[in-house]
Amino acid sequence: MAPPGKRRTGRHHGDLRRALEEAALVLVAERGPHGFTLAEASRRAGVSAAAPYKHFADRDALLAVLAERGYREQRERFTRVMARTDDPVEQMAAFAAAYVRFAAEDRALFDVTFSAGLDKAEHPELAAAGEDLLVALMPAAARLAPDDDAAYDLLLRVAAAAHGIAVFLRQGLFGVSEEALDQTAHRAARTARDICAPD
Repeated sequence: MAPPGKRRTGRHHGDLRRALEEAALVLVAERGPHGFTLAEASRRAGVSAAAPYKHFADRDALLAVLAERGYREQRERFTRVMARTDDPVEQMAAFAAAYVRFAAEDRALFDVTFSAGLDKAEHPELAAAGEDLLVALMPAAARLAPDDDAAYDLLLRVAAAAHGIAVFLRQGLFGVSEEALDQTAHRAARTARDICAPD
Protein backbone atom coordinates (compact mmCIF):
# COMPACT_ATOMS: atom_id res chain seq x y z
CA MET A 1 0.00 0.00 0.00
CA ALA A 2 1.34 3.43 -0.96
CA PRO A 3 2.13 5.84 1.91
CA PRO A 4 -0.36 8.70 2.41
CA GLY A 5 0.17 11.47 -0.11
CA LYS A 6 2.23 9.24 -2.43
CA ARG A 7 0.75 8.31 -5.79
CA ARG A 8 1.66 5.01 -7.37
CA THR A 9 3.19 5.42 -10.79
CA GLY A 10 3.35 1.78 -11.78
CA ARG A 11 7.13 2.09 -12.25
CA HIS A 12 9.87 0.95 -9.94
CA HIS A 13 12.40 3.70 -9.30
CA GLY A 14 15.09 1.83 -11.24
CA ASP A 15 12.86 1.57 -14.32
CA LEU A 16 11.96 5.26 -14.52
CA ARG A 17 14.93 6.49 -16.54
CA ARG A 18 14.65 3.67 -19.09
CA ALA A 19 10.87 4.07 -19.33
CA LEU A 20 11.27 7.76 -20.11
CA GLU A 21 13.92 7.05 -22.74
CA GLU A 22 11.72 4.48 -24.47
CA ALA A 23 8.69 6.78 -24.34
CA ALA A 24 10.74 9.60 -25.84
CA LEU A 25 11.95 7.35 -28.68
CA VAL A 26 8.35 6.51 -29.56
CA LEU A 27 7.50 10.20 -29.61
CA VAL A 28 10.55 10.99 -31.75
CA ALA A 29 9.47 8.31 -34.20
CA GLU A 30 6.03 9.90 -34.40
CA ARG A 31 6.91 13.60 -34.36
CA GLY A 32 10.65 14.15 -34.64
CA PRO A 33 13.15 15.16 -31.97
CA HIS A 34 11.48 18.50 -31.21
CA GLY A 35 7.87 17.44 -31.56
CA PHE A 36 7.15 16.58 -27.95
CA THR A 37 7.55 17.88 -24.41
CA LEU A 38 9.00 16.25 -21.32
CA ALA A 39 5.48 16.19 -19.89
CA GLU A 40 4.28 14.17 -22.89
CA ALA A 41 7.14 11.71 -22.43
CA SER A 42 6.08 11.38 -18.80
CA ARG A 43 2.50 10.58 -19.79
CA ARG A 44 3.68 7.98 -22.30
CA ALA A 45 5.85 6.42 -19.63
CA GLY A 46 2.97 6.38 -17.16
CA VAL A 47 4.63 8.61 -14.58
CA SER A 48 3.92 12.02 -13.10
CA ALA A 49 5.00 15.18 -14.90
CA ALA A 50 7.51 15.85 -12.13
CA ALA A 51 9.13 12.41 -12.33
CA PRO A 52 11.56 13.08 -15.24
CA TYR A 53 13.31 15.83 -13.32
CA LYS A 54 14.83 13.21 -11.05
CA HIS A 55 16.98 12.21 -14.04
CA PHE A 56 16.79 14.92 -16.71
CA ALA A 57 17.03 18.70 -16.35
CA ASP A 58 14.97 19.24 -19.51
CA ARG A 59 14.03 17.67 -22.83
CA ASP A 60 17.46 18.33 -24.33
CA ALA A 61 19.07 16.37 -21.50
CA LEU A 62 16.82 13.42 -22.33
CA LEU A 63 17.57 13.77 -26.04
CA ALA A 64 21.29 13.91 -25.30
CA VAL A 65 21.10 10.58 -23.49
CA LEU A 66 19.29 9.09 -26.48
CA ALA A 67 21.83 10.55 -28.93
CA GLU A 68 24.61 9.10 -26.80
CA ARG A 69 22.88 5.74 -27.09
CA GLY A 70 22.68 6.30 -30.85
CA TYR A 71 26.44 6.79 -31.09
CA ARG A 72 27.09 3.69 -28.97
CA GLU A 73 24.72 1.64 -31.14
CA GLN A 74 26.45 2.84 -34.29
CA ARG A 75 29.87 2.05 -32.87
CA GLU A 76 28.77 -1.49 -32.01
CA ARG A 77 27.14 -2.06 -35.40
CA PHE A 78 29.90 -0.54 -37.50
CA THR A 79 32.85 -2.18 -35.74
CA ARG A 80 31.11 -5.56 -35.85
CA VAL A 81 30.65 -5.51 -39.64
CA MET A 82 34.06 -3.97 -40.28
CA ALA A 83 35.74 -6.74 -38.29
CA ARG A 84 34.58 -9.30 -40.85
CA THR A 85 37.33 -8.31 -43.29
CA ASP A 86 40.94 -7.13 -43.15
CA ASP A 87 40.67 -5.15 -46.39
CA PRO A 88 40.35 -1.45 -45.46
CA VAL A 89 38.36 -0.63 -48.60
CA GLU A 90 35.88 -3.39 -47.75
CA GLN A 91 35.80 -2.18 -44.15
CA MET A 92 34.75 1.27 -45.33
CA ALA A 93 32.18 -0.31 -47.65
CA ALA A 94 30.80 -2.34 -44.74
CA PHE A 95 30.61 0.83 -42.63
CA ALA A 96 28.65 2.64 -45.35
CA ALA A 97 26.19 -0.23 -45.75
CA ALA A 98 25.71 -0.50 -41.99
CA TYR A 99 25.13 3.25 -41.80
CA VAL A 100 22.20 2.94 -44.22
CA ARG A 101 20.77 0.03 -42.26
CA PHE A 102 21.04 1.95 -38.99
CA ALA A 103 19.14 4.88 -40.52
CA ALA A 104 16.38 2.55 -41.72
CA GLU A 105 16.16 0.17 -38.79
CA ASP A 106 16.67 2.59 -35.88
CA ARG A 107 14.92 5.61 -37.28
CA ALA A 108 14.27 7.38 -34.00
CA LEU A 109 17.84 6.96 -32.74
CA PHE A 110 19.16 8.13 -36.12
CA ASP A 111 16.95 11.22 -35.99
CA VAL A 112 17.92 12.08 -32.44
CA THR A 113 21.61 11.61 -33.17
CA PHE A 114 21.67 13.72 -36.31
CA SER A 115 18.67 16.06 -36.19
CA ALA A 116 18.21 17.12 -32.56
CA GLY A 117 20.65 20.02 -32.88
CA LEU A 118 22.18 19.39 -29.46
CA ASP A 119 25.14 21.48 -28.32
CA LYS A 120 27.87 18.98 -27.49
CA ALA A 121 29.65 21.60 -25.39
CA GLU A 122 26.69 21.39 -23.00
CA HIS A 123 26.60 17.58 -23.10
CA PRO A 124 30.15 16.25 -22.65
CA GLU A 125 29.04 12.61 -22.47
CA LEU A 126 27.47 13.00 -25.90
CA ALA A 127 30.66 14.57 -27.27
CA ALA A 128 32.69 11.69 -25.81
CA ALA A 129 30.42 9.09 -27.42
CA GLY A 130 30.79 10.78 -30.79
CA GLU A 131 34.56 10.86 -30.36
CA ASP A 132 34.58 7.15 -29.46
CA LEU A 133 32.75 6.41 -32.71
CA LEU A 134 35.27 8.44 -34.71
CA VAL A 135 38.19 6.68 -33.03
CA ALA A 136 36.68 3.30 -33.90
CA LEU A 137 36.30 4.22 -37.58
CA MET A 138 39.61 6.00 -38.18
CA PRO A 139 41.97 2.99 -38.38
CA ALA A 140 40.42 1.71 -41.60
CA ALA A 141 40.55 5.15 -43.19
CA ALA A 142 44.12 5.64 -41.95
CA ARG A 143 45.26 2.58 -43.91
CA LEU A 144 44.02 4.25 -47.10
CA ALA A 145 45.46 7.72 -46.60
CA PRO A 146 48.94 9.26 -46.26
CA ASP A 147 48.26 11.08 -42.98
CA ASP A 148 45.64 11.67 -40.30
CA ASP A 149 44.13 14.73 -41.99
CA ALA A 150 43.66 12.85 -45.24
CA ALA A 151 42.22 9.86 -43.37
CA TYR A 152 39.71 12.09 -41.61
CA ASP A 153 38.72 13.68 -44.92
CA LEU A 154 38.27 10.25 -46.50
CA LEU A 155 36.11 9.07 -43.61
CA LEU A 156 33.98 12.21 -43.84
CA ARG A 157 33.43 11.71 -47.56
CA VAL A 158 32.32 8.10 -47.06
CA ALA A 159 30.09 9.04 -44.11
CA ALA A 160 28.55 11.98 -46.00
CA ALA A 161 27.79 9.79 -49.01
CA ALA A 162 26.25 7.10 -46.80
CA HIS A 163 24.21 9.71 -44.94
CA GLY A 164 22.83 11.18 -48.15
CA ILE A 165 21.94 7.77 -49.53
CA ALA A 166 20.30 6.85 -46.21
CA VAL A 167 18.21 10.02 -46.26
CA PHE A 168 17.11 9.33 -49.84
CA LEU A 169 16.04 5.85 -48.74
CA ARG A 170 14.12 7.29 -45.79
CA GLN A 171 12.34 9.64 -48.18
CA GLY A 172 11.20 6.70 -50.31
CA LEU A 173 13.39 7.49 -53.31
CA PHE A 174 14.50 3.86 -53.60
CA GLY A 175 11.22 2.26 -52.53
CA VAL A 176 10.11 1.05 -49.12
CA SER A 177 10.53 -2.74 -49.24
CA GLU A 178 13.11 -4.90 -47.49
CA GLU A 179 14.59 -5.48 -50.93
CA ALA A 180 14.97 -1.72 -51.34
CA LEU A 181 16.90 -1.57 -48.06
CA ASP A 182 19.25 -4.34 -49.19
CA GLN A 183 19.78 -2.69 -52.57
CA THR A 184 20.42 0.69 -50.98
CA ALA A 185 22.93 -0.77 -48.53
CA HIS A 186 24.76 -2.31 -51.49
CA ARG A 187 24.62 1.05 -53.27
CA ALA A 188 26.22 2.73 -50.27
CA ALA A 189 28.94 0.07 -50.18
CA ARG A 190 29.68 0.56 -53.89
CA THR A 191 29.87 4.32 -53.39
CA ALA A 192 32.33 3.85 -50.52
CA ARG A 193 34.51 1.63 -52.71
CA ASP A 194 34.49 4.27 -55.44
CA ILE A 195 35.57 6.92 -52.93
CA CYS A 196 38.26 4.79 -51.31
CA ALA A 197 39.66 3.07 -54.38
CA PRO A 198 38.88 5.22 -57.45
CA ASP A 199 39.97 3.91 -60.83
